[in-house]
Amino acid sequence: MPQSLSLIIVHLVFSTKDRFPFLDDAIRPQLHAYVATAIRTMGCEHSRVGVVGDHIHLAIRLARTISISELVETIKTALSKWVKGQRPSLGAFGWQRGYGVFSVAPEELSTVVAYIDQQEEHHRTRTFQEEYRE
Repeated sequence: MPQSLSLIIVHLVFSTKDRFPFLDDAIRPQLHAYVATAIRTMGCEHSRVGVVGDHIHLAIRLARTISISELVETIKTALSKWVKGQRPSLGAFGWQRGYGVFSVAPEELSTVVAYIDQQEEHHRTRTFQEEYRE
């Protein structure tokens, strides 16, 4: 077989430094668009971008030529530069060092997308830290 094929879908989650709620309602729409563009630039496909005040959820189909660690590093670096450039009050913005990444079966993608879409409501009853520790 002379070609390489892959179908790897991941749910990626990472938070802001010290879980500070930098990502307010004013920045979210532009942040969604910027993340989607950054993901496409790496040859990946995004199914969903979800942003709440202190963290971000992404459902991504990985390109076969990029590792998860490369994807995370590239996204975090690009987003940090972009967020800091939006307004002076975001100069201290940064991401925490770690991240969570979970494989998603193709038939479960719609469930993950629905979960990402419900993040604001979801975190009214349970914090990111509580959920992540579970």
